Amino acid sequence: MPEPTTPLLVVDVQRGFLNDYTHHIPERIVRLVKSGGFEPLLFTRFVNTPGSPYRRFLDWHELGCAPATNLAPELEPFARRGNVFTKEGSTGLPGKLESYLQRHHVSRVTVVGIDTDMCVLKVAMDLFDLGIEPIVLSDCCASTMGLQAHLAGLAVLSRNIGPHQIQEAGFGEGYMAAPDERHPESTSRPSERR
Repeated sequence: MPEPTTPLLVVDVQRGFLNDYTHHIPERIVRLVKSGGFEPLLFTRFVNTPGSPYRRFLDWHELGCAPATNLAPELEPFARRGNVFTKEGSTGLPGKLESYLQRHHVSRVTVVGIDTDMCVLKVAMDLFDLGIEPIVLSDCCASTMGLQAHLAGLAVLSRNIGPHQIQEAGFGEGYMAAPDERHPESTSRPSERR
């Protein structure tokens, strides 16, 4: 796990992205935050705005408004004014967050969130391109498309930002996929977590 006192960037952990493959991520992020040392806490929030590439090219119209665009309920207490950055129809680092990081001379950011193979990947690569060291905690990330998509995202990240940038928080407890009711980490069925 990276040295504490680095910013923690929580990517798109929103109600509309929680499913059977991702339901465990908010709880793990809360555990990470409560372990201390990450400052500041920063959040991105994807909003699929009218005219976005997702709507125009993929005919995908989900996550256009609340409640789907709201942060996961477990994370809402940690979100404050000025630390939630909206991504309007894009997957990468929002311009206001990029400006914030540069203004504060940030050199390293710990990245967690949803989807490993899409927004987490793009945000981490954007940070890398800015000369900011991204540390991706693989056990605090997941993909709405399942384990294969998550692992594909980690493979692409490893190649592009370096394998040493992919680390673990130690919350996976030996499970690569989302825990279910057969595992002690889970206290309810995935369908009850929506």
